[in-house]
Amino acid sequence: MAIDNAFVRGLTLYTAITSGVCAGIFYAFSAFVMSALGNLPAGQGIAAMNSINKQAPTFWFMVVLMGTALTGLVLGVYGVFHLNRPGALLLVVGALAYLVAIVTTGAFHVPRNDRLLGMDPESVAAADYWRTYVTEWTWGNHLRVVGPLVAAVAFTVAWRQSR
Repeated sequence: MAIDNAFVRGLTLYTAITSGVCAGIFYAFSAFVMSALGNLPAGQGIAAMNSINKQAPTFWFMVVLMGTALTGLVLGVYGVFHLNRPGALLLVVGALAYLVAIVTTGAFHVPRNDRLLGMDPESVAAADYWRTYVTEWTWGNHLRVVGPLVAAVAFTVAWRQSR
């Protein structure tokens, strides 16, 4: 018996797409944004990153980032209660994978962003921290790419299996 609820199928497709969108946003930072910022003089890179961090939590970005976490959680719970159906285990996997990005953001990236924001971009201490920040932040971001990417694949395959 497949996932036969049209709402769940639609939510699964939506969540697959928005997981992919988030993976793409995070991938851009890992692929070129952070290296471009890291190549700037420290004060300019810090100012640019602080500007990005202030602008990032827009309404529409948060709808996609946190809305996907919510829809993924709903699908994961649905999957747990319907494990006998094709695609249900993938809903659980997708939900857990996506949560990697949310946890990584809150526990790893936000504290570093807050610390950077509290520094004078032109200070020696900020310049010293900037080199560490770019390296650590980027490596943590690689993990943040993987979660939503795995989620997008899991939700897509679950959706496909539910047909």
